[in-house]
Amino acid sequence: MKSLLRFTVIFLFVIFINHQNAYAYLDPGTGSYLLQILLATLLGAAFAIKVFWQKIKISLKKFFSKNTGEGANDPE
Repeated sequence: MKSLLRFTVIFLFVIFINHQNAYAYLDPGTGSYLLQILLATLLGAAFAIKVFWQKIKISLKKFFSKNTGEGANDPE
């Protein structure tokens, strides 16, 4: 897994260092499209958190609980 990550980083580094000018035109709709992608990503993440909120809450409660071990559920 480390070798794949290392290969990916080196590959991206070479791609970004060895670039050429594209002389491309970005029309005004490009900014609108990027804004739509950003908003859709944020709203999708918010919806996913809303749907799975109970599972997230239980997992966080287990992770941060002070009582560990078998007797964690025993009332004192």
